[in-house]
Amino acid sequence: MADKSVKARVAINGAAGRMGKALIRAVVEHEQLALGTAIERAGSEAVGKDAGEIAGVEAAGVELTDNARTATGDFDVAIDFTRPEATLALVEICREQGKAVVIGTTGLSAEQKETVAASAGGIPIVLAPNMSVGVNLTLKLLETAARVLGDSVDIEIVEAHHRHKVDAPSGTALAMGEAVAGALGRDLQKVAVSGRDGHTGERTRGEIGFSAIRAGDIVGEHTVMFAAEGERVEISHKASDRAIFSRGAARAAAWVSRQEAGLYSMADVLGLGE
Repeated sequence: MADKSVKARVAINGAAGRMGKALIRAVVEHEQLALGTAIERAGSEAVGKDAGEIAGVEAAGVELTDNARTATGDFDVAIDFTRPEATLALVEICREQGKAVVIGTTGLSAEQKETVAASAGGIPIVLAPNMSVGVNLTLKLLETAARVLGDSVDIEIVEAHHRHKVDAPSGTALAMGEAVAGALGRDLQKVAVSGRDGHTGERTRGEIGFSAIRAGDIVGEHTVMFAAEGERVEISHKASDRAIFSRGAARAAAWVSRQEAGLYSMADVLGLGE
């Protein structure tokens, strides 16, 4: 276990992106963390630039690099919100070098998640589709609602994100679906229905519907609808600032830097037990 009084050094992958800049700010502001290195893809114009200058904070002269492998001596835990292929490449480097990882990347396939889980046999990894404290509390509320309402309701999940998001449904929407399906004893892969179009026939009770909106600069909005005859319960979470995700990721980085090898969730980070 690491000494809590010693700041964990953090690497940010995709540091020049919108989320990367937010992560740099969150790490610099966190009392238990220090920015160790900032990583960008090869060929990026940001390589060689000062991370603090890019993010608008003081970052102790850390310059962006395009080589994560040569920078492993400068960090204890890496945070990655990029894309699946880049995330897996970083996880492999961290596994080889014994570094912890926080993964907020969405769109990971089942096979890619299995690869992450296998790597967690040697290093501590936090894998979460959404690092927001509010979202993770919402997941617990959804489990309770699903257990109480049972099979007497139709369940629909509607999510909205900015026009630049490349995957749908969002990782958070899928996590919400998994929370509901798990509470009801259903297999989400078998009951999920996405993007209805045309003559679909009458809705079946057991299915869980997903609808995705991509527009403008929406940070992230999710609503789960439990609809019965005569009444409807809706549980929603709306994000107006992506700083909630970066602050959650920084909290996860400080926490996982003190853990043994294993695969963890934000519920573990936040102590949200059964």
